[in-house]
Amino acid sequence: MKKIALHWKILIGMALGVVFGVVLSLIPNGGVFAADYIKPFGTIFINLLKLIAVPLILASLIKGISDLKDISKLSKMGGRTIVTYLLTTLTAVTIGLILVNVIQPGKSISVETREELVLAYASDTQEKQAAAAKQNESGPLQPLVELVPSNIFAAASSNKNMLQIIFFSLIFGVAMILIPEKKAKPVKKFFDSFNDVILKLIDLIMQIAPYGVFALLAALVVEAPSLELFKALALYAFTLLLALGIMICVYILLVRFFTGKNASFFMKGIAPAQLLAFSTSSSAATLPVTMECVEVNLGVDEEVASFVLPIGATINMDGTSVYQGVAAVFIAQAFGLDLSLSAQLGIVFTATLASIGTAAVPSAGIVMLVIVLAQAGIPEAGLALIFAIDRPLDMCRTIVNVTGDAAVSMIVGKSIEKLKD
Repeated sequence: MKKIALHWKILIGMALGVVFGVVLSLIPNGGVFAADYIKPFGTIFINLLKLIAVPLILASLIKGISDLKDISKLSKMGGRTIVTYLLTTLTAVTIGLILVNVIQPGKSISVETREELVLAYASDTQEKQAAAAKQNESGPLQPLVELVPSNIFAAASSNKNMLQIIFFSLIFGVAMILIPEKKAKPVKKFFDSFNDVILKLIDLIMQIAPYGVFALLAALVVEAPSLELFKALALYAFTLLLALGIMICVYILLVRFFTGKNASFFMKGIAPAQLLAFSTSSSAATLPVTMECVEVNLGVDEEVASFVLPIGATINMDGTSVYQGVAAVFIAQAFGLDLSLSAQLGIVFTATLASIGTAAVPSAGIVMLVIVLAQAGIPEAGLALIFAIDRPLDMCRTIVNVTGDAAVSMIVGKSIEKLKD
């Protein structure tokens, strides 16, 4: 009997999870049952993926950099990676702003619906505003300060500190290149073996992926808000999804132009990571599978994938960038505000920087959105307007984030002749 591919298993798990969630939502106390006996398995699955995120970045980056043996190769690959990520992020914000100005979904929000949503999600709004205010209180160079950890073990204790882990891994790998090869050899052997162990852990965890996404989707359906709220936000969701779809088309065109690989090859190769990204809403949690897809399915050399993808999972949030542009203008439209060109250019700049600082965890983008709203002078209370459907849209944004990371890794790999033909 032919073995079913992982992405098909995940799709089946997602479909069954939605059906099971609908059935539970129709049964008295079905929500309680889902919360007590279904959702915990989804949480365990995400925790398992997050568990290996930090070790994976440490192992893969240090191994990848030490494999280069030449500091000039690192600067060449690093420069191309950062520039490409910034360009795709700017493109993402621009696409979002153009569509939201053309479709104008915020004009469809009535005063009654706006008040209902603001009241329903007031506590959530205050929580995100507090988190953003804390981040805004710091000086302009605070992100640079926070890039350098004072204690690597403390930094490794939280997935929110991914940039600090990447910084340490980069300088550690560079130091290994700069010392004599004979002295670096024992350390290199350790990280090579450590990386192999982490990859095997990924294989083991992915065996339960279909069951994990089943639990996640079933719980999401049961906990979904009323359909009445969804109707008011349907146009906003359509605008955002259209922008995200266009962004994926941009990746396909870039991959085709720079690597010669067709859309079918690219999308089929990255499909397992996209499905997992949709289920977990976390680029960090999906990183192990993204790396496997890029190396095995798309033919990117391990040296490139282990460098480009961990950085992308932290700073390349194109889906989040699209969302911040669309959501900011949508909220302004809902409150009857007309944003000037300069205000919207400010959104482009702020959203680009905010996406770089967004943690690769579920719903982190909505905290950064508060900063974007404040910069543009848009009422932060409007954040409540989009809470009702933020979770499913966050799942879609993560697909774009992961797809962008894969596309850039192929482009960088091709540019330095590290992509299989």
